[in-house]
Amino acid sequence: MNQPAMRPAHPTGLTLRFAEFSACGPRVENQDAIRLVTPAPALAASKGYLFALADGVSQCADGGLASRATLQALALDYYATPETWGVAQALDRLLTAHNRWLHANGLLTTLSALVLRGRRFTLAHVGDCRVYRWLDGTLQRISDDHVWEQADMQHVLKRALGLDQYVVVDYLDGELRQGERLLLVSDGVWAALSDSAIRSILNDQADLGAAVRALVDAAHLAGSQDNASALLIHVDETGADSLGDTLVQLQQWPIPPLLRAGQAFEGWRVEAAVSDSRQSQVYRVRDAQGRPWLLKTVPLSRHDEQGTAQALLLEEWFLRRVAGRFFPEVHPLPDRQHLYYVMREYSGQTLAQTFARHGPMDWARWHSLARDLISAVGLLHRRNILHRDIKPENLLIDEQGELRVLDFGLAFCPGLSSDALGDVPGTPSYIAPEAFDGAVPAPALDLYAASVTLYVLLTGHYPHGEIEAFQHRRFGQPVSASRYRPDTPEWLDRHLDKALQPDPGKRFETAEQWLFELQRGELTLLEVRPRPLIEREPLKVWRGVALLSLLLNLLLWVWLIKR
Repeated sequence: MNQPAMRPAHPTGLTLRFAEFSACGPRVENQDAIRLVTPAPALAASKGYLFALADGVSQCADGGLASRATLQALALDYYATPETWGVAQALDRLLTAHNRWLHANGLLTTLSALVLRGRRFTLAHVGDCRVYRWLDGTLQRISDDHVWEQADMQHVLKRALGLDQYVVVDYLDGELRQGERLLLVSDGVWAALSDSAIRSILNDQADLGAAVRALVDAAHLAGSQDNASALLIHVDETGADSLGDTLVQLQQWPIPPLLRAGQAFEGWRVEAAVSDSRQSQVYRVRDAQGRPWLLKTVPLSRHDEQGTAQALLLEEWFLRRVAGRFFPEVHPLPDRQHLYYVMREYSGQTLAQTFARHGPMDWARWHSLARDLISAVGLLHRRNILHRDIKPENLLIDEQGELRVLDFGLAFCPGLSSDALGDVPGTPSYIAPEAFDGAVPAPALDLYAASVTLYVLLTGHYPHGEIEAFQHRRFGQPVSASRYRPDTPEWLDRHLDKALQPDPGKRFETAEQWLFELQRGELTLLEVRPRPLIEREPLKVWRGVALLSLLLNLLLWVWLIKR
């Protein structure tokens, strides 16, 4: 049973108090979940405060997991979305993406989430939790119950996260009123208490903690057999900013001017321009401690191009989401005033550079790389991100020997990203056959590109020949790696042949399956290593030793007689 919690918030004029309470009731497990996120003032000014209530559906695989995982993902990912996104836009894209994961794993949950920022609130709602506004004794429900209307089906959900492949979420935007209360309750509360009973408790209880406890206790006393949860927010003062003032400012972030060596820019010391293309500009910079970083922005010529800012900030978000081993570190940039992001620069060489110098890899190094690359791809996919341009040029081995996956300019997150019709992102020789036929972005595309990369680094050739962007593409059976590397073990030949099949249904389904098969093959290689003759034919060895001993004795005997 959770105890009431009350904390004040003071974001740029918006002052809040809030309390929460949840109880299992007669059930063994509490499948309700509550989340409150109160970020630092700078982030609260652009993204606001998040309050959410989820009620896991007990008929699914694990209702408690569904509700908790949903609020965890929402709390982490919402504040990592590009600051140029509006609240509803960010919530909708995140929930669309998370719905796919829930649906694939047989998990269901309802959700009501409120974001309060400045003078406004935004509600995202799906399912049968309820959201109310209360002011001066008047109670107003601002959410709809997504249940069937038939009398015997009033508690059967027709909309929920994870219920269908595609989810439709209700959104409501409104202006906050000073002194009002916003209430979120699960169906374990409202199904047992009428709106008048809820209003009466809010009228009688000035203390927020006492109010949420009274709502939950009253529901169970009234016969509720379900988990019961309540989250209550009191608006002491609204913010001074009007709706979207902060976002408008962020959407108008200027592109940095052309930077030159030796120049100081927003606390960074510019050393040199690293690359300059139509799509992006990258500079080598150093921080106040002299550590090297890479500053990435877009050319000034793209300042009027629609979607430029969002694309760059989405790329930054991808890198923040997969922070850790295999990927570059991203700087937090608390005082950024221009459109750019900064990531750590790592000394080392790309695999394309290494291949150009030394040719195909030796076996020990190749096996280590294969394990790391497949693990990195698997981590991306578990974060619901597709890289879409895996190739030796985008894979760096740093001075410590660690693999770093670079260049997320073409990365894609289902539900967040979008492609122009007919686009086939990537480098032609590494693009999976089905992508040329219009297949939607999927993990299989990254797995295929990684397998081509490993094949090239092993053999120095492409499995289906080099493919140019303009040519007609035909994919037959891939050329066996052993044709170019006769020392390729038979198991690895079969392994790469499976990974490179034109038909995605015949390849490895996930990075985890691929890695398991690779490791099992390596064990097989150890098991079938050549054994000494004495282990393979001990009887023959000892017979040979005995015969040789007899022959030597006979020769010695003849020699002694002749003397």
